[in-house]
Amino acid sequence: MSLIDKFPYIVIEGPIGSGKTTLARKLADKFSVNLLLENAESNPFLPRFYLDAPRYALPTQLFFLFQRCEQIRDLSQRDLFGKATIADFFLEKDPLFARMNLDDEEFALYRQIYQHLQVQVSTPDLVIYLQTPVDALAERVNQRNISYEQEIPREYLKRLADAYSEFFHQYDAAPVLIVNNENLDITKREGALDLLIERTLQMRGRREFFNPNLE
Repeated sequence: MSLIDKFPYIVIEGPIGSGKTTLARKLADKFSVNLLLENAESNPFLPRFYLDAPRYALPTQLFFLFQRCEQIRDLSQRDLFGKATIADFFLEKDPLFARMNLDDEEFALYRQIYQHLQVQVSTPDLVIYLQTPVDALAERVNQRNISYEQEIPREYLKRLADAYSEFFHQYDAAPVLIVNNENLDITKREGALDLLIERTLQMRGRREFFNPNLE
């Protein structure tokens, strides 16, 4: 049984710099399945958010929300969720960012819009959460050399990493493989992707941990 036979709909998640998009692309290429990617570059508010978060948090968040909902609706209309799909974003996690970045009144407005959209999202067959230390996130964001990302404060990365950890240690709607991502660099380490696939195929429980030793 292949990975896709066992888990037809896989979501890869993790904070900025964790490598979730790279992993999603590599898995989709390897198994020739549908790929659903977040398109952060198209959000015109994102560069301004990293410079002035209080001012631009709400439009940044709403742009992402509408974008993700539109992508999911397009997939549903084309019935692509009936086929194998790998995604690098998770709509159910969207309120995590909202709660972290919006004040109470903005968050209340966001929740109203979120609930009004009522997007029907298929539950993943598996979530792979790339739990990544803040030092590694900061280093990888720096290596990406995207100009506006260089403005991201380290404290924001820490808050983000903590929020992700809390969310996925409580999430139980789908099986979750929590990967210690400090050393699992699939862009540089030969065999890392195959090692992850092998471990994922061993999943039996609803929440399991993978601490790869690649030394």
